[in-house]
Amino acid sequence: MLDFPRWKITSIVGLLAVLMALSIPSFFGETATSKWPIHPHVNLGLDLAGGSYLLLEGDIKDLQGSRLAAMRDSVQQEMRTDGSPIGIGDISIQGGKLSFMVRDVSQVDAARERLLKITGSGAGLSGQRDWDISVVDSTRFVLTPTEAGLQEAVKNAMADATEVVRRRIDALGTKEPTIVQEGTDRIVVQVPGLQNPQALKDLLGKTAKLEFKMVDVNADPAAIAKGIAPVGDEILPMADNPQQKIAVHRTTIISGDMLDDAQQKYDQNNQPDVVIRFNSEGGRRFAKVTQENVGKPFAIIVDNQVISYPRIDEPILGGTASISGGGFTVESANNLAIALRSGKLPVNLKVIEEHTVGAELGNDSIHAGIIASAIALAAVIVFMAVTYGRFGLYANLAVAINLFVILGLMALLNATLTLPGIAGFVLTIGTAVDANVLINERIREERRRGRNVVQSVELGYKEASRTIFEANVTHGIAGLIMLILGSGPIKGFAIVLLLGIATSVFTAVTFTRMLVAIWLRRNRPSEIHI
Repeated sequence: MLDFPRWKITSIVGLLAVLMALSIPSFFGETATSKWPIHPHVNLGLDLAGGSYLLLEGDIKDLQGSRLAAMRDSVQQEMRTDGSPIGIGDISIQGGKLSFMVRDVSQVDAARERLLKITGSGAGLSGQRDWDISVVDSTRFVLTPTEAGLQEAVKNAMADATEVVRRRIDALGTKEPTIVQEGTDRIVVQVPGLQNPQALKDLLGKTAKLEFKMVDVNADPAAIAKGIAPVGDEILPMADNPQQKIAVHRTTIISGDMLDDAQQKYDQNNQPDVVIRFNSEGGRRFAKVTQENVGKPFAIIVDNQVISYPRIDEPILGGTASISGGGFTVESANNLAIALRSGKLPVNLKVIEEHTVGAELGNDSIHAGIIASAIALAAVIVFMAVTYGRFGLYANLAVAINLFVILGLMALLNATLTLPGIAGFVLTIGTAVDANVLINERIREERRRGRNVVQSVELGYKEASRTIFEANVTHGIAGLIMLILGSGPIKGFAIVLLLGIATSVFTAVTFTRMLVAIWLRRNRPSEIHI
């Protein structure tokens, strides 16, 4: 237990020195260390650095409407399958249900078979259909969304929305945001360092549903003004002038899921625009549509608002297009590009709660945390020095090193320090010496039994180590559960706690044992005051 060859001493000192060095950049700030070869840094959480807190809620009614609209398009496409089309009447949506009539009664069974393919056959894990299919008056089909199907759709939509929100915030370059789903239809967003949440709200509130549709040039302007759309059309407002409306065909020729990239650029007039690049399928479809509709306008639609409707002067074969004419600023064009390339939100999100935490509150918390840590450290140092003498001083040195080692590991992991994390630091100071108290008391007990100094120290470390290990395993299990199941502040506390457990055991047992072994080897004392 007390055998420490030179290579082992060098390894222990070198490891601790490296970990302590990793903590240094966190004391100078990222700006001061940006030119360093490596600059690991501990990020400050929302409660310390200030920032924005948003609670987003998914619009379930809008999701229901989107499912109905998507099913309408799927039914139209399925019934028009090349080779054996089934004639149907206009598809109507009313009362949360979708209905249509099959013109030829002999094709009712064939229509049902096709509907079963697109509405869920009940063969999944839940064994339930997403839609109920019924036939009324022999030829009219009615599709009703099931509760199980809706719950599954909400679950998937919110999971996808959480990931889209994460990608959008990451694209802003923010440090260590917290994005977690809460309940079935809410998302918590915390962005440290962001004092003005308006830009964030604008970005997250944009569904970014991109569609390209052909403009109906034959639609009656008077009917459009009254809100009367021709059969197969829909009326949409202009983004820059909602009073102006145009009629477009319902059929989407290209959608946002066919995008590969979107970037803010400048047009020929040096005005901000958004250049989008399609994937292979989107490029082929865009080329075909522009070849077949030269001289006709097509509408570029984002979130059911027409950004622009340029005329197709010639086929566009390069697989790229630009969105201009929307009165963009550089910031708004960049936000739209971020929203488009991060993906469409599968459900509209609305802000139902928001808070802005000022940085000065965080500074007060940091100041209070430093004072608490200093008081705790001073109290521990005095107690250990008075109670255990030289061995207490070794324990105090181990505690001081342990604090820098924890910071170094957090910096290496780019972890976030929160106010509960500071509480974890204070708790670590108090518990870090527990191991040394156990060891020192066991050494005292061995000396009272008459063993010599070396035997007492060796048995003290050996016998106490088992108890120390078992106690910290149970401690670590509790911290691991908090890390896995907790979120936000609880997770921040758990990270510091787990790091503190691992490092304190190493410094309190291995490091102090090395110091004691070196002292015993050099001085060979016949008595120890402990």
